[in-house]
Amino acid sequence: MKINPVYPFTAIVGQEKMKLALILNVIQPGLSGVLIRGEKGTAKSTAVRALADILPEIDIFVDDPFQLAPGEEDDTYREIARALNLPGADNGHLPAAARRKVRVVELPVGATEDRVVGSLDLEHALKKGEKRVEPGLLAAAHRGILYVDEVNLLDDHVVDVLLDSAAMGVNTIEREGVSFSHPARFTLVGTMNPEEGELRPQLLDRFGLCVTIEGIAAADDRVAVMERRAAFDDDPDGFAGRWAAESRALAERILTAKRLYPRVTAARERLYEIAQYCLDVGVDGHRGDIVILKTAKTLAAFEGRSEVLSEDIRTAAELALPHRVRRQPLMEIADNVQAVRERTKERRI
Repeated sequence: MKINPVYPFTAIVGQEKMKLALILNVIQPGLSGVLIRGEKGTAKSTAVRALADILPEIDIFVDDPFQLAPGEEDDTYREIARALNLPGADNGHLPAAARRKVRVVELPVGATEDRVVGSLDLEHALKKGEKRVEPGLLAAAHRGILYVDEVNLLDDHVVDVLLDSAAMGVNTIEREGVSFSHPARFTLVGTMNPEEGELRPQLLDRFGLCVTIEGIAAADDRVAVMERRAAFDDDPDGFAGRWAAESRALAERILTAKRLYPRVTAARERLYEIAQYCLDVGVDGHRGDIVILKTAKTLAAFEGRSEVLSEDIRTAAELALPHRVRRQPLMEIADNVQAVRERTKERRI
């Protein structure tokens, strides 16, 4: 069956902050993901699904449902193989390695806990003394991107699972005293419409970056949206082909930034700037400071620089602080965005 191409990421009109936040998380997964808030029809889901085409390639073991990294997680693979009685477990045999693109794994809003975490066949374990595991979405998302549309509508118990895995980088499947654990380090990308309810504060703080988007106001840009969408619907392959060069250029720029990131430095005075931003807007804890620093370094790498500038910190603050500002009852994140923007403008003067 032929699969039509997805709408190209580089063809999305406007929404630059959203696209930048997604790109930064591809360059540096340690940013801990991004929450995209906005009304319906603002290209939130389109952008996340289109991201798959510009993601870099990674090394994997052939037919490994846990997406482990050859060379880095060899011992982990052997432990899992022994625990599950996989072929070659006795002699520590490792399967061949292969390359594929980083995946965007979609978590449906109605997914059950077993579908997310995975499941254990307890009857098989009791009868034969062997663990039989059905990996869940968290296994598929290891070293990739876990995308949750309408993340604010997730069941509380699924939210708790995501919180635990995001904090520990490990997923544990338990049933009647039998347990099995595997790595689950993923970048969490969530989209939501604030009109349908807000997000639990515990999960909100786990997103490294937060972007609030609106419909495009300029008539020319709205016309461009219609024209491009109509052209894509009429000829998906042809439309994707016309944007292929820009997509390849962006993918190469991302790879260059990933290689440069470890060499990016931030002078101590830049660290004081970050601390002052967080103090000025009333951020609790220190996660905001750390995320701003990582984001600023990633921005510098994306721009091809090895040193963080004040402008990187200003942009990083607008992405990392709005959902961390100490809020009063009924105060919206959109108001926090405005507050952070006003504070960054004051510091430029």
